[in-house]
Amino acid sequence: MTEFSKTVYNMVKDIRCGQTMTYAEVARAVGKPRAYRAVGNALNKNHDPSVPCQRVVRSDGHIGGYNRGAGLKEKLLREEDAI
Repeated sequence: MTEFSKTVYNMVKDIRCGQTMTYAEVARAVGKPRAYRAVGNALNKNHDPSVPCQRVVRSDGHIGGYNRGAGLKEKLLREEDAI
């Protein structure tokens, strides 16, 4: 795992239930404002359930991808009242 991925995962762990951040917001928060695609790639490789990847969404209002399926991401976000 890269240092960038670790930094992203630690940032995403701080997103509270019922809240979301965009990939771009996470990138800015970790000090790499243009690395929003890299944030998505890092999260796509995550399999640690303590990192709530589903809480990171696209800037255009769509939920975006999820390594366990977009349907599950939407379900989890609805259960958390995040969408």
